[in-house]
Parts: sequence; structure tokens; C-alpha cells
Amino acid sequence: MKICVFGAGAIGGHVATRLALGGAETSVVARGAQRDAIAAHGLTVSAKDGVHTARPRVGSPAELGVQDAVIVTVKAPALPGVAQAIGPLLGPDTTVAFVMNGIPWWYFDRHGGPLEGRRLPEIDPGEAIRKAVGPERTLGGVVYSACTVTEPGHIHVENQVNRVILGELDNSASPRAEAIAAYLTKGGMSGEVSQDIRRDVWTKLASNLAFGPFAILARMGSGAATHDPVVRTAMVRGMKEVIAIAEALGQPVDLDAEKRVAAISSSGHKASILQDLELGRPMEVAAMFRAPLELARMAEVETPTLDLAVALATMQAKGAGLYEAA
Repeated sequence: MKICVFGAGAIGGHVATRLALGGAETSVVARGAQRDAIAAHGLTVSAKDGVHTARPRVGSPAELGVQDAVIVTVKAPALPGVAQAIGPLLGPDTTVAFVMNGIPWWYFDRHGGPLEGRRLPEIDPGEAIRKAVGPERTLGGVVYSACTVTEPGHIHVENQVNRVILGELDNSASPRAEAIAAYLTKGGMSGEVSQDIRRDVWTKLASNLAFGPFAILARMGSGAATHDPVVRTAMVRGMKEVIAIAEALGQPVDLDAEKRVAAISSSGHKASILQDLELGRPMEVAAMFRAPLELARMAEVETPTLDLAVALATMQAKGAGLYEAA
């Protein structure tokens, strides 16, 4: 199976390595020093289960050509660029899995009920990705893997267990998701198929949204920030608000906020959105912070803790020139 990872940074490089180890005919679209390093020396992943290397093909979409599947692992601000470039990778039967953080552009597609088909313009400006890919090709995706690019072509993975969850937008059984997941699992990364992908989105988002704004404001890893009892309490309240939004939208999340915040306290990993702030990269404010609160307003859920934290974190992002509202 020919699988291209579009966006082979920390997460994408890890996913590409596992796919290659699992036997997929793997290629990557990357940029800058990371692209050059992969082309010259391949990828090296240092993880709890050992050091792994892979030599995926690297090139532009035009050079790589039509794929059986594309896994998009860029951050949300890069989606317009994906829309412009992805065309040569797509044949009539190509699947595109969006393995990303935050509320996805496809959230209300094949959703059912009164919100069916609702658009989220800040996530997909001008509907560029919708027009380029479309919901018919699309798989939803969630990834759990705390990764950092330590130098071009080299990725450090903190988690003991790393997971990619894939699912159809209508929650149906999915042979195409199973096929991709099987390569990941064979390569040493848990590939899972969900029949409730929106619930999986909210489960991951509960941590991203409860921890991310405070990490930005404290300028430290979320684990370290929990050592202040006031911040710790605010994180718990924020996570409970996320859980309330999800439940109001029909996606009850099985999380204990106090236990989840306690679990993060020993982690030294910096949230990816804080890494972006420190490195001067565009920040995923819309998908991870603002869109969930837009959905809270739709569901008439009060979120006072998150409203304040997100407003202040957004000011930080704007002040650094790393976020501009659509």
C-alpha cells in the first residue's frame, strides 16, 4: 500500500517511520532542513521501544504521484497550503486521513441532526481543503504521541504507548481505516479504528484545551504548571468545561478531570502550541482553542475558565505575530 505522510515534522516523521517499519510503501512531504535531512539520511526515531530508522521517499506531491492513502499531519494553520499542493497525490480512490489536533474542518459532515453540514470557516478559510479533498475521501484521526524534533531528521518520543486512531465521519465500519491501522500496528505504533471518531476528538481535546492556554501563559510545560495549586485548579475546571461541551454535543467523554491533571504533573513535555510560540511558528489557536468555544456557544454551555484563559492566550499569540483571526 502506497501511503504518503504530508507534513513529516515530529508527529508526521514518527508516523512515517512506523508505517515504513510496518511494510507500507512510505513517502513524505516535508520542508526545509527536515526535508533535506530525510532525503540525505532518512528518519531516526528514539522511542521507549528502541531507536528506529526508516528511509521513506521524500519529494513534492508532483514528484511522489498518486497514493493509495495520504495521512495529513500538519498543524491547522498549514491546511490552506495542503489544499493548494495535495492534488497530485490524489487518485479516484485515494483516502485522506487528517491526523491533527483540535476541532477538524469536517466536524459537522455526516454528523446527523440539526447541525449537519455546519461550516467552520476559521478552520478551513474559503473551504479550500473541502474543495481540494472533500468529505468523501476523508478519515478523521487522532494521535497520542509526545514528539520533538531534536535535530533535522531525528525525533524523540516521550510516550511509552503511542496511538493513532482513525475513523469514518459517519462512524461506519471502515476497511480502509483498518488497512492503514494495520501497517502502524505492525510498525510498533498502536493503530486503532474508531466507530465514534468525534468522541475521540473530544477526548484528546480535553487535554489540549485544558492545558494548552495555561502552558502558553506560564511559558512552561503543562506538568510544571500544575505544581502551582491555583493553576492546577484552573486546569481541572477548564477540563470539566470541555467535558461539558462534548456532552452537550452528544459526545460524552469518559475522563476524570482531577486524575487527568494529576497524571500530567510528572510530564516534562512542552505542549506543541507552546513550542510553536517559542520557535516563532504559526499557532493552532483557531482549531484548538477558539473553535471549541464556538461549539460551546452553539450548545449553550458556559465556559468561564476557558473563556478567560483562551482570550489571554490568544493575545499572546497575536502579540507574537503567530495568529491572525480569519
